[in-house]
Amino acid sequence: MKAIRFVDVGEGITEGHIQKWLVKDGDQVKEDQSVVMVETDKAVVNVPAPVGGKVKILLGDGSTLHIGDTLAYIGAQDELTGLSSNPRQQQQAKSSANATQPAKTQPQAASPTVSPTAPPKEVVATPSVRKLARDLNVDIDSVKGTGPNGRILESDVKSASGGTASKAQAQPQAKPQQNTTVSKATGTGEEGEVEIVPMSQTRKAIAKNMEESWTIPRAMHADLIDATALYEIVSREKPKVQKDFNIHFTFLPLIIKATVEALKENTHFNSSYDKANQQIIVKKYYNIGLAAEAPDGLKVVVIKDADKKSQLDIAKEVQELHKKAVDRTITLEEMHGATFTITNIGSLGGGFLSVPMINPPNVAILGIHSMKDWPFAENGKLKIGKVLPFSLVFDHRVVDGAEAVKFGNALIKYLEDPDFLEMIE
Repeated sequence: MKAIRFVDVGEGITEGHIQKWLVKDGDQVKEDQSVVMVETDKAVVNVPAPVGGKVKILLGDGSTLHIGDTLAYIGAQDELTGLSSNPRQQQQAKSSANATQPAKTQPQAASPTVSPTAPPKEVVATPSVRKLARDLNVDIDSVKGTGPNGRILESDVKSASGGTASKAQAQPQAKPQQNTTVSKATGTGEEGEVEIVPMSQTRKAIAKNMEESWTIPRAMHADLIDATALYEIVSREKPKVQKDFNIHFTFLPLIIKATVEALKENTHFNSSYDKANQQIIVKKYYNIGLAAEAPDGLKVVVIKDADKKSQLDIAKEVQELHKKAVDRTITLEEMHGATFTITNIGSLGGGFLSVPMINPPNVAILGIHSMKDWPFAENGKLKIGKVLPFSLVFDHRVVDGAEAVKFGNALIKYLEDPDFLEMIE
C-alpha cells in the first residue's frame, strides 16, 4: 500500500487545494494514472497514482493541503480496510516516518497493520516526466533528481537514458472546470460602503513574487525599432501559416529569435544573481519566459531551448501554452526554468512605454509595446513607417546601463534586418 501525498514540488509552493478527484473512492486505478487535480498558486497539477490498486480517498474536493498531507491510499482491498471513509474531512492526514505505514487520519479510525519494511524512496516528478521515463525505458525510482528538493526533471531522465532520446510529448491532461470566482463581502469603510475581495492563491503568489522583484536594484533602457520589414514579413506569411499549419502567426516568434541572438552577444542578460555567494550564473541555454494573461492572474510560460526551435515551432508552442494558461491546464514544468522573460504589452494595446517587473531569478525583462505608424527621417527625408517601442528593465547589480544599450542595439539590428528575418526558419 502506498500513500498519495502533497509533496514538495519546489518553486516555493507550500500550499494547495484539491480541485477535483478524477476517480471515485474504491475505484481500481493503474500506475501513473492521473487520479486527482491539485491547484497550487502557480498551476493545476495532475497527481498520478504511484502504484496500481484500489484507491481510498481521505480528503475531498476543496480540501486545503500542506506539504506532507496525505490525500489517499492505494493498495489491495484488505490493506485499505479500516481507513476513514469520510472523503470531505478537513483534518489533514499527516505522513509518518515510515512511508509504508499510513498516517493517522481521524482519532476514531483504526490504522491497518502493515509489515515493517524499509521506507521507499519518495519520487517527485510530474506526469510528463514519468511518461518520458516510461517511453525511454528508464526506471524512475533509480533516477537522481537535480531539481528543487530532489525533483526529477526531464534532463535527469534523458541523462539516465544516455541522453540520446528526443523529448517525449506530455500526457494530455483533463481540462479542469473553470472556477475563478472569489467570494466577496461588503462592509463599511471610513467614507462609506466597500467591497472586500479575498486574494486567490494565484494572486497571492503574484504578490509574493512582486515583493521579491521589488528588492532588485533596477534600471531601464528604452528605444525604438524600425519595424517596417518585420511588419511586411509577418503580414505576408501570416495567412499562409494559418492555412497550411492552423497556427496563429504573430511578430512574437521573430522577436524571440532576435532576442536569443541579442542574448548570445550579451550573455549576462541570460543569467541569474547568486546573492548568497555574490556570483553571476550565466546560462548556456535559452529558455524564454512569456508573460501570459489568464483568468486567475498573470502566469509566465516558458519556451524551452528557443535557440533550437524554428519560428513555426515557437509559434505553435506559444499558441498551445497560452491556451493551457487560459484553460488552467498549464503544468509547473511548462512554467519552470526561464532564463529571460518577454512581456508582450502591445498585444493588449499597451502604448509607448512601460516599466515591467523583473521575473526573479531572471536578470532582465523585455517589454514589447504596440507597433504604430510613425513619421521619421531617413536620408534627410520624412517618411511614414512602422515603429515598435521596447523597454528593457534590468538588475543593476549584474549589468550596467552601457550593457543594456548594447543589448538594445543588438535587438534593433536583428529586427531591422530583412535578411536576418527572412532566413529564420
